[in-house]
Amino acid sequence: MNFDFKHSPPIDQVGIEERVTRFNSRSIKKETKIMGLKLALNMIDLTTLEGKDTDGKVKQLCHKALHVSDIPGLPTVAAICVYPNHVTTAKKTLKGSLVKVASVATAFPSGNSTLRVKLEDTLFAVESGADEVDMVISRGEFLKGNYSFVFDEIATIKSACGNARLKVILETGELSTLDNVRKASDIAIAAGADFIKTSTGKIQPAATMPVTLVMLEAIKDHFIKTNRMVGMKPAGGISTAKSALQYLVMLNETLGSNWMTNEWFRFGASSLANDLVLQLGKEQKGVYYGKDYISID
Repeated sequence: MNFDFKHSPPIDQVGIEERVTRFNSRSIKKETKIMGLKLALNMIDLTTLEGKDTDGKVKQLCHKALHVSDIPGLPTVAAICVYPNHVTTAKKTLKGSLVKVASVATAFPSGNSTLRVKLEDTLFAVESGADEVDMVISRGEFLKGNYSFVFDEIATIKSACGNARLKVILETGELSTLDNVRKASDIAIAAGADFIKTSTGKIQPAATMPVTLVMLEAIKDHFIKTNRMVGMKPAGGISTAKSALQYLVMLNETLGSNWMTNEWFRFGASSLANDLVLQLGKEQKGVYYGKDYISID
């Protein structure tokens, strides 16, 4: 373990908020807007993580992932995200497509369990065919200052993932400060995360632009030092096309064009897909599609 837990840089909250305000004031031309809307759609992880999930609901979600709308020329979403016991169903339904299957693991969403249980959860997801694993950090240990515990746990889960990519959920709504968000980001990246992710979607606030910017800066600093790219996934609370475009402006101006792909950036925001389709339909036909023409889930 070569990570120095003492040296995450302090965060200037006023500076972060001022930069976010500038990102939100950017004007976007129509052609660029259409490209951005399609790109955002292709970056979405459609998600169902409820106790009432069934194979039928998962199959329906997979169908939506492949056929978001009847508007010609639209991409698929990036992935669907389910509990481990639904991975097999999702893999069969999406067979032959480019849509990935992600699975939450490690006692999602609380993370309050033993490492043995978390490893079994992860291995079950991977052995069932998950392309990606979304784990949660132990926020209680982090907030106690037990950073080595958090680091070691992430590194252990990463080893269990094999070829599956690991997204590490910080649950930033429980971390209280931007300084904590930065330190948790640095720990997750150093421990081997392929992506860092804001939230489970179960806690408010979820994704915000200031929090996401702090995480993007951690990714940038790590890339400058090591030349290793790490992905970013804001999740929860992003529901409008306008907001998605603002996130993409921030991404491009912070990390650059290499990150402007679903290999390195995702939105964990299922409801966002519907608004993107509505906006793309308006750009194409000049009028809004009725919401009745778009599936709710």
